Amino acid sequence: MSELILKGVIYMTSLLEKSINFGLGLFALSREKIEKVVEELVDRGEVAREDAQKMVKDLVKKGEEQKEELRKMIKDAVAETLDYMNIAKKEDIVSKEDIRNIVREEIKKVLEEMQNTKK
Repeated sequence: MSELILKGVIYMTSLLEKSINFGLGLFALSREKIEKVVEELVDRGEVAREDAQKMVKDLVKKGEEQKEELRKMIKDAVAETLDYMNIAKKEDIVSKEDIRNIVREEIKKVLEEMQNTKK
């Protein structure tokens, strides 16, 4: 059941990120599209040609920063939701090997205690 919930959360996160990317627009634009828009601004005289490359670079950088900020916000929101739902994370789950090691240690302790009480 929890695996199904986790898959649902992952799907919703992906869908949310795609929706936000589409809605915000700027960082969804590829470098080529940004260059095309800036070139149109240059052609219309709204941007000087010598400023065009810097503008493209700044817009691409800003878009990447916004995208990364959004990813962090989504990741935090999903983590908070999983915490609220009390779903174990991968690092919270004890592996079979960990269990074996714990059992070995406990058996070793019991055997040592038994030997100590015989003395």
